[in-house]
Formats: sequence, structure tokens, C-alpha cells
Amino acid sequence: MVKFSKELEAQLIPEWREAFVNYWHLKKQVKKIKVLKSTQKNININECHDDHNNNSNYYFGRSIFDPIRFLTNKLVSSANNVYNSEHHKTDLIQVKRKCLDGEEDQEIYETELAQLFSQEDETAAAKICPAPPSSARQILPPLGHLLPGPPITPSENDNEGIGRMNNSESRIDISETTEAIASLEKNGINFTNLGTRTKTKKGKPKMAMRIDIPVTTPTRTISALTSMLWEDLVNNPKKEGHGEYINRKKIQCAEKMIRGAFVELYRGLGLLKTYSTLNMVAFVKILKKFDKVSNQQASASYLKAVKRSHFISSDKVVRLMDEVESIFIKHFANNDRKKAMKFLRPHHHKDSHMVTFFVGLLTGCFVSLFSVYAILAHISGIFSPTKGTVYMETVYPVFSVFALLSLHLFMYGCNLFMWKKTRINYNFIFEFSPTTALKYRDAFLICTTFMTAVVAAMVLHLILRASGFSPSQVDAIPGLLLMVFIVFLVSPFDIFYRPTRYCFIRVIRNIICSPFYKVLMVDFFMADQLTSQITLLRHMESTACYFLAGSLRKHQFETCHSGRLFSELAYVISFLPYYWRAMQCARRWFDECDSTHLANMGKYVSAMVAAGARITYSRQPHYDPLWFSIVLVTSVVATIYQLYWDFVKDWGLLNPKSRNTWLRDDLILKNKSTYYVSMGLNVVLRVAWVETVMGFRIGAVESRLVDFLLASLEVIRRGHWNFYRIENEHLNNVGKYRAVKTVPLPFRETDSDG
Repeated sequence: MVKFSKELEAQLIPEWREAFVNYWHLKKQVKKIKVLKSTQKNININECHDDHNNNSNYYFGRSIFDPIRFLTNKLVSSANNVYNSEHHKTDLIQVKRKCLDGEEDQEIYETELAQLFSQEDETAAAKICPAPPSSARQILPPLGHLLPGPPITPSENDNEGIGRMNNSESRIDISETTEAIASLEKNGINFTNLGTRTKTKKGKPKMAMRIDIPVTTPTRTISALTSMLWEDLVNNPKKEGHGEYINRKKIQCAEKMIRGAFVELYRGLGLLKTYSTLNMVAFVKILKKFDKVSNQQASASYLKAVKRSHFISSDKVVRLMDEVESIFIKHFANNDRKKAMKFLRPHHHKDSHMVTFFVGLLTGCFVSLFSVYAILAHISGIFSPTKGTVYMETVYPVFSVFALLSLHLFMYGCNLFMWKKTRINYNFIFEFSPTTALKYRDAFLICTTFMTAVVAAMVLHLILRASGFSPSQVDAIPGLLLMVFIVFLVSPFDIFYRPTRYCFIRVIRNIICSPFYKVLMVDFFMADQLTSQITLLRHMESTACYFLAGSLRKHQFETCHSGRLFSELAYVISFLPYYWRAMQCARRWFDECDSTHLANMGKYVSAMVAAGARITYSRQPHYDPLWFSIVLVTSVVATIYQLYWDFVKDWGLLNPKSRNTWLRDDLILKNKSTYYVSMGLNVVLRVAWVETVMGFRIGAVESRLVDFLLASLEVIRRGHWNFYRIENEHLNNVGKYRAVKTVPLPFRETDSDG
């Protein structure tokens, strides 16, 4: 049987955690009472034993009046208990109404509990502990703190947050439409461009509606402009009563947005229902424990008042859920309830043990094959300065692409594992579907599959090369491997995580087409990953050169390292990730009018300048003090800029006023030293560029291996950065009680007077 504390931890809403009953703290307090009572019992026994020893000269046995004395004491104590219970019954819980700042009247529960222990017990407890929880007022705080409504925390520009459940009985007469809209807004779903129902100049209600689709993609931008011109210039209504022209695409897009709003409304109502149920169950559980420990019967009076409250007795949430179901089934599922429930209540796939089995199997295969590869590479001498130059320039770039990609997938799997362990709602942050989102076991399965296939191809390449096959035939193996993975990536068949593959392609498209697409969290998160994979992009450039230019067949790899085109492409590829990220910052500034995004864009511009300076310096034939100074200055400025943004903006740390020294007030990891170590590790890995400007004299093979090592360290740093970035984003959602998405509605009322 699972303990309730673990069940509560598994089911509570992470973003509303602070609003739930603090069951664990109350449980600790109840245990303290139990310890105090047991200690007091031992003290009384010892005192009785001492009194018996001291008075042994006066008591020589039992008396015939002992039963009469015992019954008399029992009757007197029971009469006192009845009198005290009747005297304090009406004062146990008082429900008062108070008007909070800027809000309507709210019910505040104030508790008064009869004295739990006798005066002697409290005196003895005071001797043991300076400030013991000797009364229920200290153990059970007011009900307003134990069972709060989901607090509303409005932001500066909109009404985000989860609204409180209103306890006022005066709202019963509100219409169903107004109730639905109010509930939608209270659950964090904003209405954009939604007008109120007003009347025209002639006294008639405004019935004309205009559909405004958010301009989030280039196609929608062009469609919005052409539609606006067509509607305003060609089909502008001349007479009253003529409706506006609405094309079919607008209707389909509006229907999709409304369907998403209903789904989020239903999800928000479900969260409110879960919130109410879990709080009530937790309250009942802790009261039972309290009654058992304190030998009191206080739970009945508490529960009687709580069950009468609007928080528990109201069925408004259930009625709204039923209404949303009926509307959704009728208008979005063609009266097919099974189809509607796939949207409203999607089934979560359970973790399969087969995935874990294959992860272990493929990991073992990877370790075995890599050992074989290391032995064959040592025997054939492919990493020697005389024989390894051709191998490192032709085959190594292709294999290193897969190796870096697999390492990044492994780090992402570690991120998913840590986010799940610390209950960070990453699916909500990235707006992933819970039914198709990648889990950490799936990420490890993809990673081990990649690495096993890559190392197997590397072993096969060395075996065929040692068997006497021609280099043109053997060196085609990496190209075939690359083609197989590209086919798997774009395959339309529903195999090997098709939703994840298509989501990845869609995000890459949004990044490449920046700033024409609206920037979502997953878009700029993925763009940040690309800024750590510049080495991978450079190797992809070399691979494309070898396979497309035909140099692989002739083994003239020097053609891909010389010439003006190659030099210009090196700059372009090094700039592209930073450019995409800077354009995303510009788009976010345009959409949100927040100057912070311009400052963030400056960080990526400084990184582009530093990267260009390092490439130019590396191509100087001799040591140039001027370019060395330029590289040093630009790289130091960019590194300081990046470190400041990592710690202060992305991680939310280095707060001098925080109760956690130089960290932040809220920390998910319990060990504070982990954050300090992570900050130091991030600094060390951020300055890994120092190796590129030191000018160590190493061979071509060693240089390639060092580049791969530095690229791997940057990928590890990015994976390490990912956890704290999403942790900070999750804490921001928790601070605003944001548990459902903000869904815009496409309608705007227009004047129908003509």
C-alpha cells in the first residue's frame, strides 16, 4: 500500500505546490506532539515511582475505598470534559468575511481549539523544549492557510495566473456564458481581442465578428496582409446587415484555436478539481493523525465547517466540465464522445520495460564494439602521424557528427531524468503533448542506437580497409550511414518516434526562418543548443564537400580546405547559430516590446565578433600581436557577457538579497553547494576557447582530436546549463501559479452600423 505522502507528492500540481496543504510539515509537528507526550508519560511514571518510594512509610497496601475513589475521579473528569467541549464548541471555528486589497470579499477561517493538554503537561513540555508545539493552534494553523484557493498573481501586462475560487453566493445568477468566460480567464487562459457585447448607435446589438489570426508564421503574415486588403478594399460592406467576407482558411484556423482553448479550459478545470480533492483528503488524513496522537476529537468540528465551505460544497467546476464536454462533443467531434475524449482526456503511454531492456542491450553492444574499434585502430595505426592524415580528413568528420549528436542526446536524456526526478514540468514549459513527448528512457534508447550503429560502421570500415578493398568503396560507408539516418528522420511512417522527429524538423525550420516565425520556448531553447554545436556544423560542411564535390573518390581532401569559398563558408557557419539566436531576440522584442531581449541580442552579436576574430587569427601564417590582442579582448568581453547572462538571467542566481547567499530564494536542489560547484564548472568550460589561441605545436591528427574533445566539453556544458535554465523557468511559472497555457481567441467585434 502506497503511503499517502508519496501519493500526494505524485499527484499534486507542481506550479500550485505552495497553495496545497503542507502535509509534510504538519506531519512533522504531529510527530513532535507524540514525542512530547511519550516524554511526559515517562516523567509522570518516574515522579509516581519517586513519590511511592518517598511515601512508602505511609502506604502499606491497598484500601477497600480505592474502587470508590477511582469511580469518583473518573466521573468528575468526564463531567469536566463534557463541560469544556460544550463551552468551546461554538468557538472552535469562526468563518469571517474580509475584503482584501483590490479583491472582493473572501471567507477567512479562524480556528480556536480547546486546550489539548493539561496545564501540568504544558509546564513539563516547557521544561523539555523551550518552545514546544503544545497546543493545536501551533500545530494546526488557520484553515485559510491550510486550504487556500489557488492564489491569483497577475502579471504586469495581462491577467495571467490561476484565479481564486470565489466563495460569494451572489454569483449564482450569472449567465452560463459569463461563467465560462470568467472560469477560462481565472485558469490562466487569456482572451485577446475579445470585445464586450455592446450596442450600436441605433440600439442594435453588435453581431458582426472579425476573425484575427495571430501572425506567427510567414504564411500567416502574407495571408493576413492580403486578406486585410481584400476585405477592406474589395468586400467592404456598404449597407447595414451585410456581413464581412471570411475565407475558408480563416475559419479553419479559428476553429483550431477555439478547440485548443476548450482543451485548455477543460484541463484547467480538471486541475482545479484535483486541487480541491487532494487538499480535502490531506486535511482529513492529518486531522486523523492529530486526533490519534493527542487523544482529542477535534476533526469532526473542523470537517463540519470545511465541508460547508464553498471550496468543498460547490459543484461549479464539475458542471463546467460537463458543459465543456457537451459543447466539445457537439461542435468539434460530430457527436462522437470517444473522439472528443481523445482531445480532452488523452491517455498517457506507460513506460515499457522493453525500452529499458534495449537500452541496456545496446549499451553493452556499444561498449563491446568500441573496444574492438580501439584495438583495430591501434593495430592499423590510423591515428599515427604518417597514416592517419587521410583518415582524419575524410572519414573522421562524418563519424564525429554522429558522435557529437549522440552525446547531445545523452545529455538531453540526463536532463529529462533530472527534470522528472525534481518534478519540473518540462512538457508544459516546452508545450509538448504529454502523450507523444520524449521520455528519458526514449532519449537514452535513441542515443544508444545511434552510437551502436556508428561504432559498428567504424569497425566495418576498418575491417574492409584492412581486407584490401579500394578506398573509394570503403570510404562510402560513412556516406551510406548518413543517408540512412536522413531517411529515418523524414520517414512518414509512424515508427521510431515520428511525432518527435517531425517536431524536431518543425523547430529547425522555425530557427532557420527566424525572425519570420513567432518564437516559442522550444525554438530559442533549440537555437541555444545549436550555438554549442558549431563544430558539428563545420564537420557537416566538410562532409558535404567530400560527397558532393567528388573529392572522396579522388582522395584530394585539400580541395575542401583551400580556396575562397571554403574560407567564406567557415565564417558563415560559425556565425549562423548566433545570427539565428539574435534574430529570435529581435522578434521577441518586436512582439513583447521588452528591451531585455535587445540586451540578449547583444550577447550573441559579441559572440559572433569573437568567433570571427578567432577564425581570422587561426589562419595567420605567423604570430600576429595585433590579431592576438583583438582575439583576447573580444573573447574576454563575450565570455563575461555570457557568464553574466547565464548566472543572472538564465539561471536567476547571484542575487545579493537572497536568503540563500548569492543564489536565489527558491531552490529545487536541496544541497546549496551544488549550485556553487555548477557555477564554477560553467566558468571553467566557458573559457575553453583559451586553448585555441595559445598556439600549441601539435600534429594534424592530435589537433583534430583536441577539437573533438573541446566540442564534447561544450556539449557537456550545454547539457549542464539546460537543467538550471528550465529550473528557473519552472520556478517563474510556480511564482505566477501558471499551470495552463495562454490561448488567444481569434475574434474581434466590429461595428455593424456600416
